[in-house]
Amino acid sequence: MPQTLVNLWPVLLALISFLVALATSVHILLRKRDSRASIAWIGLVWLAPLLGAFTYLLLGINRIHSRAKERIPQRNRPPTPPLLAYSPDALAQFVPEALKGLSRLSSQVSQQPLLGGNRINPLWGGDEAFPRMLKRIQEAEQSITLSTFILRNDTMGRAFVDALAQAQARGVAVRLLVDFMGLRYSLPTVKWRLKRQKLIYAEFMPPRWPNSLPFLNLRNHRKLLICDGLYGFTGGMNISAQNCHKRGEALLEDIHFELEGPVVTELQSIFAEDWFASCGETLTGQPWFQAPVTPGSTLARAIADGPDDRFNTLRQVMLGAIHSAHHHLRIMTPYFVPDTSLSEALITAALRGVRVQILLPSNNNLRIVDWACRAHLDEFIQQGVEVAFSSGCFNHSKLFMVDEGWCLPGSANWDNRSLALNFECNLECYDEWLTRRLNQHFDQRFQDAERLSLEQIQQWSLGVRLRNATAALLSPYL
Repeated sequence: MPQTLVNLWPVLLALISFLVALATSVHILLRKRDSRASIAWIGLVWLAPLLGAFTYLLLGINRIHSRAKERIPQRNRPPTPPLLAYSPDALAQFVPEALKGLSRLSSQVSQQPLLGGNRINPLWGGDEAFPRMLKRIQEAEQSITLSTFILRNDTMGRAFVDALAQAQARGVAVRLLVDFMGLRYSLPTVKWRLKRQKLIYAEFMPPRWPNSLPFLNLRNHRKLLICDGLYGFTGGMNISAQNCHKRGEALLEDIHFELEGPVVTELQSIFAEDWFASCGETLTGQPWFQAPVTPGSTLARAIADGPDDRFNTLRQVMLGAIHSAHHHLRIMTPYFVPDTSLSEALITAALRGVRVQILLPSNNNLRIVDWACRAHLDEFIQQGVEVAFSSGCFNHSKLFMVDEGWCLPGSANWDNRSLALNFECNLECYDEWLTRRLNQHFDQRFQDAERLSLEQIQQWSLGVRLRNATAALLSPYL
């Protein structure tokens, strides 16, 4: 018998290899949407069946969605007050004809209503945003909810913690949600202060050992502040003194937004959903939700996106916006590593005569993302896309404007981390006045920036090009 096994083991190994390769190929064919990726994986699996199957098991399967579902089993938004007396048909008449298709697309993929009657104002930097936020916290009478990715243990972080503690002491219901990883961007963390002040807080997605994936993915990148269910703030700004120029601590530039109107209720719903997923407490009714007021004229929709969303909501809206552009596309982002679909859409827009401008920071805090970004900029510039790098401190602003009437501020960047691996929140706004203000800000910053040309790229050394190309291989994880 032993001799028989010795004689048969090559046959058994070949049979096992065949079955493993066959089973892996079936999984690839059923699960992979990208045909080029499918061909590459199937080729590897049949060339080296056992090694290829193991590599595919390790790197080729997207476990982000399933792990998000596992870690966040219920993300149903709590009941909220009626948001608006206007029906979608009534609101549609206020959407410009050129943007009606985009509005329908956003409504379908987000499953969220377009809400009228909002007032949305940009806040330029921490020197303008933080005093407004702290003032609302100090004036709050019923409830405060705050969600942030980073809460630094610095002068500004401590100011927010103290303001929340004072509000809680005077009887205001306070809930603070901080991302587990973002809380540790400054050491020692501010946790000791939270505990000393006896604030009710939760950390989003703490790791489950020995699985360390949550350290990298499934991060809550949203920035939300809602006071009394009526006044809101959102955008891309973390709570850090690094945003404050007047204090002399500024290391970066950013933009935040102050909101009033029905869309604030949507932001509160998003927070309540995240809070329930983090600690199991349901926030519904008063004091968290109030009958919304309609102080302005901006049409807005809150778009929440994350790895538990199979529809890639934010990416679909961005693609729809690019295809809706007739004259101008303006993009300001710190991290620009778009996937093939977004890249091709931008290039196609440029080829059909749309002016496409992309403003990136010259001083990036993540070198590897900066290298990956630069790897394919020549492809954009060759087709007429204008790319420039802003001078000065790190520009963390996230803006996307289409023509003169649509904008998408929020927390998301133009990379796979924001569009597939993190939980994000953006505002889709139909408003000529707001878009013009953001366009003016963009145009001034673009005018002062350094344009990138093909001649400059061609002068990059072979080592720089290899470095950038190697970094670009990691684009799905950046």
